[in-house]
Amino acid sequence: MQIPKEAKLLRIFVGESDKHHLVPVYEKIVIKARENGLAGATVFKGIMGFGGKSRIHTTKILRLSEDLPLIIEIVDEEEKIEKFLPIVDQLFTEAKCGGLITIERAEVIKYTPGG
Repeated sequence: MQIPKEAKLLRIFVGESDKHHLVPVYEKIVIKARENGLAGATVFKGIMGFGGKSRIHTTKILRLSEDLPLIIEIVDEEEKIEKFLPIVDQLFTEAKCGGLITIERAEVIKYTPGG
């Protein structure tokens, strides 16, 4: 698979406890990205953050630590990213979860399969 040098970075912010039919939203997004032929997806776990409700989520406060912030990053050509956005939006709607979705320009320096 090739990614053009000029690509897009899709960044999706969700909470660790967000679920879609008992499956974590981040997991559904990664699976859907693979099913839709995107180049790859990575999930990052935050140690502290806050969102639209301004409630702090951190590993320091035991009672809130089960809902840490997560970021899913996907880099691919603009057309594939744009086509994937309605799928993410549908997951957000069905899961009734909050979050943030951003798109940035990305310059791909190298993309090769491992192994």
